[in-house]
Amino acid sequence: MRILVTNDDGIYSPGIAALAKVAKKFGDVLVVAPDVEQSSMGHAVTHSRPLSYKKSPIEFPNIEAYRVNGTPADCVAMGTHLWNDIDVVLSGINMGPNLGNSMWHSGTLAAAKQAVLFGIKGIALSTPVGKTEPDFDLLESYVEHTLGLLLKDTELALYNVNFPPNPKDIAWTRQSVRLYDGTILPDTDPMGRKHYWFTVTPLEPADEGTDRWAVENDLVSITPLRLDLTDETALAEKLAQ
Repeated sequence: MRILVTNDDGIYSPGIAALAKVAKKFGDVLVVAPDVEQSSMGHAVTHSRPLSYKKSPIEFPNIEAYRVNGTPADCVAMGTHLWNDIDVVLSGINMGPNLGNSMWHSGTLAAAKQAVLFGIKGIALSTPVGKTEPDFDLLESYVEHTLGLLLKDTELALYNVNFPPNPKDIAWTRQSVRLYDGTILPDTDPMGRKHYWFTVTPLEPADEGTDRWAVENDLVSITPLRLDLTDETALAEKLAQ
């Protein structure tokens, strides 16, 4: 199996090193990641300037690795240029969850989506982060088990995976869709200049069976996704009018 590993946290992230290590157990691995952090970049692609790639300053044992001056989606495009016949793109392990509505702006998931747009299976993997880095050694067996489940199916598919800090089991889930209270918090920098932080607070609890509910209950959440955003019910109602 030929596996392209990327992320949105950048080539220096311990999460991508942890993912590449496990991915190596399933086949040949190529790492192509952003040269700087691209969190919450969404599915942006670079079109107004040329892209370039350089050898990774971080060593990935027995794995070829490069950094790209672009977005996560750019990295997938560059990876498919550098390497033919890729079977799957793994994106992560992201330092922070990608649950519910955050899927819309996730650079981690965008890389997996870009893979599917190219006709390649895409899997995004994330885990919460607190005051300390995630314990990737603790998560390793669950990452391997999850990849074992998802890689044995050769059909084109898109998955969003989230690991709780201390997993107990694995659950198939749906996306948690909740309303949020968006707030702008003003502050000042050390020079006395105003700046602002955009924050959100969930207005509703997570429903059982959703990705957020699973992670809150120490379950690895695996959510199958699709690129077709069509609201089939609304479309059928409009066509029937």
